[in-house]
Amino acid sequence: MFDLSSLQYNSENPTLLAILFTVVLSFLLGGIIAFTYDKTSRGITKPIHFIQTLILIAIVAATIMQAIGDSVARGLGMLGALSIIRFRTTLRNPRNIGFMFASLAAGIACGVLGFTIAIVGTLTFCLIAVILRFTPLSQESNIVGSLKVDTSINSNYQNNIHKVLSKYCFDSVFSNYKIYNNNLEKQNMQEHTFKIRMKKLEDAHQLKNEINQLGDDISVTGLTFSNASFDNI
Repeated sequence: MFDLSSLQYNSENPTLLAILFTVVLSFLLGGIIAFTYDKTSRGITKPIHFIQTLILIAIVAATIMQAIGDSVARGLGMLGALSIIRFRTTLRNPRNIGFMFASLAAGIACGVLGFTIAIVGTLTFCLIAVILRFTPLSQESNIVGSLKVDTSINSNYQNNIHKVLSKYCFDSVFSNYKIYNNNLEKQNMQEHTFKIRMKKLEDAHQLKNEINQLGDDISVTGLTFSNASFDNI
Protein backbone atom coordinates (compact mmCIF):
# COMPACT_ATOMS: atom_id res chain seq x y z
CA MET A 1 0.00 0.00 0.00
CA PHE A 2 1.27 3.46 -0.93
CA ASP A 3 2.45 5.42 2.10
CA LEU A 4 1.67 9.14 1.90
CA SER A 5 4.28 9.87 4.54
CA SER A 6 6.97 8.94 2.00
CA LEU A 7 6.13 12.14 0.14
CA GLN A 8 7.14 14.41 3.00
CA TYR A 9 9.93 16.66 1.81
CA ASN A 10 11.91 19.73 2.65
CA SER A 11 10.11 22.72 1.18
CA GLU A 12 13.41 24.00 -0.16
CA ASN A 13 14.07 20.74 -2.05
CA PRO A 14 10.80 19.03 -3.12
CA THR A 15 11.27 15.65 -4.71
CA LEU A 16 10.04 15.00 -8.23
CA LEU A 17 7.76 12.22 -6.95
CA ALA A 18 6.15 14.56 -4.41
CA ILE A 19 5.58 17.26 -7.03
CA LEU A 20 4.05 14.81 -9.50
CA PHE A 21 1.80 13.23 -6.87
CA THR A 22 0.62 16.64 -5.68
CA VAL A 23 -0.25 17.80 -9.21
CA VAL A 24 -1.96 14.54 -10.17
CA LEU A 25 -4.00 14.41 -6.95
CA SER A 26 -5.09 18.04 -7.30
CA PHE A 27 -6.09 17.28 -10.90
CA LEU A 28 -8.16 14.26 -9.81
CA LEU A 29 -9.86 16.12 -6.97
CA GLY A 30 -10.60 19.08 -9.25
CA GLY A 31 -12.05 16.64 -11.77
CA ILE A 32 -14.30 15.08 -9.12
CA ILE A 33 -15.56 18.52 -8.11
CA ALA A 34 -16.17 19.49 -11.76
CA PHE A 35 -17.99 16.19 -12.42
CA THR A 36 -20.18 16.73 -9.35
CA TYR A 37 -20.98 20.28 -10.45
CA ASP A 38 -21.94 19.06 -13.93
CA LYS A 39 -24.24 16.30 -12.62
CA THR A 40 -25.92 18.33 -9.87
CA SER A 41 -26.54 21.53 -11.84
CA ARG A 42 -30.02 21.99 -13.28
CA GLY A 43 -28.99 24.49 -15.94
CA ILE A 44 -29.91 23.55 -19.50
CA THR A 45 -26.70 25.01 -20.90
CA LYS A 46 -23.54 23.88 -19.14
CA PRO A 47 -20.82 26.53 -18.62
CA ILE A 48 -17.99 24.49 -20.17
CA HIS A 49 -15.31 27.08 -19.46
CA PHE A 50 -16.30 27.20 -15.79
CA ILE A 51 -16.16 23.39 -15.52
CA GLN A 52 -12.67 23.41 -17.04
CA THR A 53 -11.64 26.15 -14.62
CA LEU A 54 -12.68 24.02 -11.64
CA ILE A 55 -10.12 21.43 -12.72
CA LEU A 56 -7.35 23.83 -13.67
CA ILE A 57 -7.65 26.10 -10.63
CA ALA A 58 -6.90 23.20 -8.27
CA ILE A 59 -3.62 22.54 -10.07
CA VAL A 60 -2.74 26.24 -10.02
CA ALA A 61 -3.44 26.50 -6.28
CA ALA A 62 -1.35 23.40 -5.54
CA THR A 63 1.54 24.73 -7.64
CA ILE A 64 1.48 28.11 -5.90
CA MET A 65 1.49 26.53 -2.44
CA GLN A 66 4.40 24.28 -3.41
CA ALA A 67 6.33 27.25 -4.75
CA ILE A 68 5.78 29.24 -1.54
CA GLY A 69 6.61 26.37 0.80
CA ASP A 70 7.45 27.58 4.32
CA SER A 71 9.02 30.83 3.14
CA VAL A 72 7.32 33.99 4.40
CA ALA A 73 9.27 36.04 1.86
CA ARG A 74 7.98 33.91 -0.99
CA GLY A 75 4.46 34.23 0.32
CA LEU A 76 4.64 38.02 0.45
CA GLY A 77 6.25 38.12 -2.98
CA MET A 78 3.56 35.87 -4.44
CA LEU A 79 0.86 38.02 -2.84
CA GLY A 80 2.35 41.13 -4.41
CA ALA A 81 2.68 39.46 -7.82
CA LEU A 82 -0.89 38.16 -7.83
CA SER A 83 -2.29 41.51 -6.70
CA ILE A 84 -1.15 42.97 -10.02
CA ILE A 85 -3.64 40.76 -11.86
CA ARG A 86 -7.18 42.14 -12.04
CA PHE A 87 -9.90 39.53 -12.24
CA ARG A 88 -12.97 41.01 -13.91
CA THR A 89 -15.02 37.84 -14.33
CA THR A 90 -18.10 37.92 -12.09
CA LEU A 91 -19.75 34.80 -10.70
CA ARG A 92 -23.40 35.79 -10.30
CA ASN A 93 -24.47 32.41 -8.94
CA PRO A 94 -23.44 31.86 -5.27
CA ARG A 95 -23.44 28.09 -5.86
CA ASN A 96 -20.73 28.49 -8.50
CA ILE A 97 -18.63 30.46 -6.02
CA GLY A 98 -18.93 27.57 -3.56
CA PHE A 99 -17.62 25.09 -6.13
CA MET A 100 -14.80 27.44 -7.09
CA PHE A 101 -13.68 27.74 -3.45
CA ALA A 102 -13.93 23.96 -3.05
CA SER A 103 -11.56 23.45 -5.97
CA LEU A 104 -9.17 26.08 -4.60
CA ALA A 105 -9.27 24.47 -1.15
CA ALA A 106 -8.47 21.04 -2.60
CA GLY A 107 -5.50 22.46 -4.49
CA ILE A 108 -4.20 24.37 -1.47
CA ALA A 109 -4.50 21.30 0.75
CA CYS A 110 -2.55 19.24 -1.78
CA GLY A 111 0.09 21.95 -2.08
CA VAL A 112 0.79 21.92 1.66
CA LEU A 113 0.88 18.09 1.73
CA GLY A 114 -2.49 17.81 3.44
CA PHE A 115 -3.47 14.93 1.17
CA THR A 116 -5.83 13.27 3.64
CA ILE A 117 -7.57 16.59 4.33
CA ALA A 118 -7.86 17.26 0.60
CA ILE A 119 -9.36 13.84 -0.18
CA VAL A 120 -11.78 13.72 2.76
CA GLY A 121 -12.85 17.35 2.31
CA THR A 122 -13.45 16.97 -1.44
CA LEU A 123 -15.40 13.72 -1.13
CA THR A 124 -17.53 15.13 1.70
CA PHE A 125 -18.25 18.30 -0.27
CA CYS A 126 -19.26 16.34 -3.36
CA LEU A 127 -21.42 13.92 -1.36
CA ILE A 128 -23.33 16.78 0.28
CA ALA A 129 -23.78 18.47 -3.11
CA VAL A 130 -25.34 15.26 -4.47
CA ILE A 131 -27.60 14.92 -1.42
CA LEU A 132 -28.79 18.52 -1.75
CA ARG A 133 -29.67 17.79 -5.38
CA PHE A 134 -32.48 15.50 -4.17
CA THR A 135 -33.78 17.63 -1.29
CA PRO A 136 -36.43 20.41 -1.26
CA LEU A 137 -33.51 22.86 -1.31
CA SER A 138 -32.88 21.87 -4.91
CA GLN A 139 -33.70 24.57 -7.45
CA GLU A 140 -36.14 22.28 -9.21
CA SER A 141 -38.81 23.60 -6.84
CA ASN A 142 -37.91 27.19 -7.69
CA ILE A 143 -40.40 27.44 -10.56
CA VAL A 144 -41.39 31.07 -10.14
CA GLY A 145 -44.07 32.57 -12.33
CA SER A 146 -46.71 35.25 -12.76
CA LEU A 147 -50.44 34.54 -13.05
CA LYS A 148 -52.97 37.07 -14.36
CA VAL A 149 -56.68 36.46 -13.82
CA ASP A 150 -59.47 38.65 -15.23
CA THR A 151 -62.95 38.77 -13.72
CA SER A 152 -65.96 41.05 -14.01
CA ILE A 153 -66.04 44.00 -11.64
CA ASN A 154 -68.93 42.58 -9.59
CA SER A 155 -67.51 39.08 -9.05
CA ASN A 156 -65.35 37.91 -6.18
CA TYR A 157 -63.32 34.75 -6.72
CA GLN A 158 -60.44 35.54 -4.39
CA ASN A 159 -61.03 32.64 -1.98
CA ASN A 160 -61.63 30.11 -4.77
CA ILE A 161 -58.52 31.22 -6.63
CA HIS A 162 -56.38 30.85 -3.52
CA LYS A 163 -57.72 27.33 -2.96
CA VAL A 164 -56.66 26.32 -6.47
CA LEU A 165 -53.27 27.99 -6.05
CA SER A 166 -52.63 26.20 -2.76
CA LYS A 167 -53.28 22.91 -4.56
CA TYR A 168 -50.64 23.41 -7.24
CA CYS A 169 -48.22 25.94 -5.72
CA PHE A 170 -45.80 26.03 -2.81
CA ASP A 171 -46.41 29.76 -2.35
CA SER A 172 -48.62 32.41 -3.91
CA VAL A 173 -48.73 36.14 -3.27
CA PHE A 174 -51.24 38.68 -4.56
CA SER A 175 -49.08 41.37 -6.15
CA ASN A 176 -51.20 43.70 -8.31
CA TYR A 177 -54.78 44.80 -8.96
CA LYS A 178 -56.08 46.78 -11.92
CA ILE A 179 -59.49 47.91 -13.16
CA TYR A 180 -59.97 48.44 -16.89
CA ASN A 181 -62.76 48.69 -19.45
CA ASN A 182 -63.41 45.82 -21.83
CA ASN A 183 -64.44 47.45 -25.10
CA LEU A 184 -65.73 44.21 -26.62
CA GLU A 185 -68.11 43.36 -23.78
CA LYS A 186 -68.57 47.03 -22.76
CA GLN A 187 -68.10 46.43 -19.07
CA ASN A 188 -65.53 47.12 -16.41
CA MET A 189 -63.13 44.28 -15.62
CA GLN A 190 -60.67 43.68 -12.83
CA GLU A 191 -57.26 42.10 -13.30
CA HIS A 192 -55.59 40.20 -10.45
CA THR A 193 -51.88 39.40 -10.64
CA PHE A 194 -50.29 36.73 -8.48
CA LYS A 195 -46.67 35.74 -7.97
CA ILE A 196 -46.57 31.95 -7.70
CA ARG A 197 -44.06 29.14 -7.11
CA MET A 198 -45.26 25.95 -8.74
CA LYS A 199 -44.78 22.46 -7.31
CA LYS A 200 -44.57 20.90 -10.77
CA LEU A 201 -44.25 22.79 -14.04
CA GLU A 202 -46.33 20.18 -15.88
CA ASP A 203 -49.34 21.10 -13.69
CA ALA A 204 -49.48 24.63 -15.09
CA HIS A 205 -52.06 23.70 -17.74
CA GLN A 206 -54.28 22.03 -15.16
CA LEU A 207 -53.98 25.08 -12.89
CA LYS A 208 -55.15 27.34 -15.70
CA ASN A 209 -58.10 25.07 -16.56
CA GLU A 210 -59.34 24.83 -12.97
CA ILE A 211 -59.31 28.61 -12.54
CA ASN A 212 -61.18 29.07 -15.82
CA GLN A 213 -63.81 26.59 -14.62
CA LEU A 214 -64.60 28.63 -11.51
CA GLY A 215 -67.15 30.71 -13.43
CA ASP A 216 -68.18 32.15 -16.78
CA ASP A 217 -66.84 35.61 -15.96
CA ILE A 218 -63.34 34.54 -14.94
CA SER A 219 -60.39 33.70 -17.19
CA VAL A 220 -56.62 33.32 -17.00
CA THR A 221 -55.09 35.86 -19.37
CA GLY A 222 -51.44 35.22 -18.57
CA LEU A 223 -49.29 32.49 -17.04
CA THR A 224 -45.56 32.94 -17.45
CA PHE A 225 -42.53 31.47 -15.71
CA SER A 226 -38.99 32.71 -15.22
CA ASN A 227 -37.31 29.60 -13.84
CA ALA A 228 -34.46 30.64 -11.54
CA SER A 229 -32.81 27.23 -11.77
CA PHE A 230 -30.62 28.19 -14.74
CA ASP A 231 -26.97 28.50 -13.70
CA ASN A 232 -25.51 31.70 -15.09
CA ILE A 233 -21.88 32.62 -14.86
